[in-house]
Amino acid sequence: MTGNVLLRRAQYRASDLPEEIVRSIVIGKIANQRSVLMRSLRDYGPDFSDADRMAITTVTERLARIVRRVEISDDTLDALRGSEGEAANLYFSVFDHLIRSPDAEMRWTGRSRRPPLDPVNALLSFLYTLLTHDCRSACESVGLDPAVGFLHRDRPGRPSLALDLMEEMRPIMAVRLALSLINRRQVRAKDFETRDGGAVMMSDDARKLVLTAWQERKKDERLHPFLEEKAPMGLTPYLQAQMLARHLRGDLDAYPPWLWK
Repeated sequence: MTGNVLLRRAQYRASDLPEEIVRSIVIGKIANQRSVLMRSLRDYGPDFSDADRMAITTVTERLARIVRRVEISDDTLDALRGSEGEAANLYFSVFDHLIRSPDAEMRWTGRSRRPPLDPVNALLSFLYTLLTHDCRSACESVGLDPAVGFLHRDRPGRPSLALDLMEEMRPIMAVRLALSLINRRQVRAKDFETRDGGAVMMSDDARKLVLTAWQERKKDERLHPFLEEKAPMGLTPYLQAQMLARHLRGDLDAYPPWLWK
């Protein structure tokens, strides 16, 4: 064990309500999901059919209403989790419209995991694994126990706090990269194979390509909305973990979500 004191629930101050931390995480995630949809409307708007454009626009409006509701509500943890789930269902209901691949196998039909059952889910799961690893390392680097979560319930062997931390970054760091790789035709259906039992896996060459793209994406600099300074995207998990630790230790009044613009 390192010299850092790992923060456990017993050490949290009474004023550190889990609901307020979860509220920030949920706001950040839904706002960033909305940003992904709005960026796709901007980038591919003329290529969408009227029906597809209307469907995406309707979802962005509904996501905005959910964010406002979460901001002003006094919801319980379960209610906040419900809002997060509602937003996720809306977001993924139009996700297939964002995919511009000519390969029929690259269409989106729904989320599948453990194992992923189609190429898009296989790509997303791989990127989520990379992001989870970075978030776990970030938690440990600032003395947070990655197993003690707020949004995600604790389970043996699950890095619940790392999963919490990644939620607001998932739409931008993982999903947008997946869409870029698919829409630029850097990743095609031929890069995946179906194993016994239906699990779909990436080829070794595709995995190397995605890893290279992941490392390059992490070099992109973005203005951090709270710190008001530019930082490589790869530092985002560490900056957010640091601010969460500062909040839990009483140095920040609230945990500020990471909002991508």
